[in-house]
Amino acid sequence: MKSPKEEIVEAKILKTVDEIVSKHIQGDTLPRQLIDMLLSNAELKSIQDYANTVSITRIGLNDHGPVHMKTVCRNALKMLCILHEAGIKTSLEKENAGTFTDSVLAVILAALLHDSGMTIGRKNHELYSGIISYSFISDILRQLLPDDKDIMRRTIIRSLAMEGILGHMGTNPIHSIEAGLILIADGCDMTKGRARIPLERPTKPTEGDIHKYSAHSIEKVKIMRGKDKPIKIEIHMKSEVGFFQVEEVLIPKIQSSPAKNLVELHAGVDGEDMKRYI
Repeated sequence: MKSPKEEIVEAKILKTVDEIVSKHIQGDTLPRQLIDMLLSNAELKSIQDYANTVSITRIGLNDHGPVHMKTVCRNALKMLCILHEAGIKTSLEKENAGTFTDSVLAVILAALLHDSGMTIGRKNHELYSGIISYSFISDILRQLLPDDKDIMRRTIIRSLAMEGILGHMGTNPIHSIEAGLILIADGCDMTKGRARIPLERPTKPTEGDIHKYSAHSIEKVKIMRGKDKPIKIEIHMKSEVGFFQVEEVLIPKIQSSPAKNLVELHAGVDGEDMKRYI
């Protein structure tokens, strides 16, 4: 069963993917085929659901499950579209190693699997995500691109997706724009809807509390075209505790991203002037 929030974010992903197919890649349906395969895949659904059980029930952190991973997917695809509309090539395009379609496929795979390692635990979960994801991605790509002539293409897409997965915490150096967008897209999922645990302060603080309270204060994250840089991110919050989330989570991710020079960041409490960070 999928929650209403999960179904809403899936609808947003499908709309974005359909826009990519119609406006950006001249009707190439591979991204739509891939997203349909992934959103109906029982193994992926099980991984995402159990990642949330471990994160919320066992460890006491916030959402790292299907809604979060799908929100990251939508965020990353949205930024990818903005860059493409601005005439900025992805790393695969610049290197003549692949097409924009290939970049889209890698970003989808990375986003929907980046927190799969949370099924094991928080520490080094990005590395566990890589272990869990490798064979899954290989199998999916063989279904999507089954011809022997596509071996190199499958290898490149898988490698780029793995870079995005392993690099999403900023702990492992990454070098592609595509992986850099996963890093930023992950940091952008900070709204109050992600604070799934009831806001009742325990007598003894536990790991993740500050993330819970800061996330609860953030009302909206907007990703749009920028004026000074291609991508503009706006963080709207109801109290200043939300600045923790911006300064301790999102900004380090942007600064670690190869796409950092393509992003401007603004944040502020509703009713007050926005503060520009980047």
